Amino acid sequence: MSRMLSLLAMLVALYLAICVAVWVFQRSLIYFPQPLAISHPDTLLRLAGDDGEVLVSVRPHAGPNALIYFGGNAEDVSLNLPEFAEAFPEHALYLLHYRGYGGSAGSPSEEAIQRDALALFDRVHAMHLQTVVMGRSLGAAVAIRLANQRPASRLVLITPFDSLLAFATRQFPYLPIKWLLRDKFESLKYAPGISVPTLLVVAEQDEIIPRASSEALYRHFAPGVAALKVIPGKGHNSISESPVHLELLRAAL
Repeated sequence: MSRMLSLLAMLVALYLAICVAVWVFQRSLIYFPQPLAISHPDTLLRLAGDDGEVLVSVRPHAGPNALIYFGGNAEDVSLNLPEFAEAFPEHALYLLHYRGYGGSAGSPSEEAIQRDALALFDRVHAMHLQTVVMGRSLGAAVAIRLANQRPASRLVLITPFDSLLAFATRQFPYLPIKWLLRDKFESLKYAPGISVPTLLVVAEQDEIIPRASSEALYRHFAPGVAALKVIPGKGHNSISESPVHLELLRAAL
């Protein structure tokens, strides 16, 4: 009996240790900061914040149209500048480097990113009244929450998911994820409040975001607000290699 109790105690201690490790190191499992590849002075905007400066890769353009882009959790958004500049010639471009990414100060978290997203939108919208908000993967969660809080003209979500909390719960069913996860990115809560035209772009062979997760998010939009398009033959990280990808984005704008 004593050996059984000792074994049980060891298993409980191991389980608690795993929970503590998840609590302490979870953000290093969510965010993978990347350095800045394109850093010419004329392609960078610096946003001041309480936690230091945040960098934004930009392509200035006069006129009412602008595009704000939020990247994935391991993306250097500056690498999109050349392609976006060619694809969206009538839009000023603003690509946010999350805290800890590409020279931005601080460390990434859901609330820190969202504060910076709001600050960036307010600055951009003051100059460009037609501001499209676009996000990919993790950035799709940032984009949809922003569009719920600010007057975006359109919303584009690339490989989006319904909820990081739901995703993590499915991945780790034996852990109390609901109590451990600090950054939940629950996009499904914000979708019903979106009223602007919205496009969800999904990779047919996405190996990271389950198709069911994207479709669950799609169903949370009000009828007639959102459209879902599937890019055939591509995965989570290869979706942008399809010529259909940019065609859909251009059409959405």
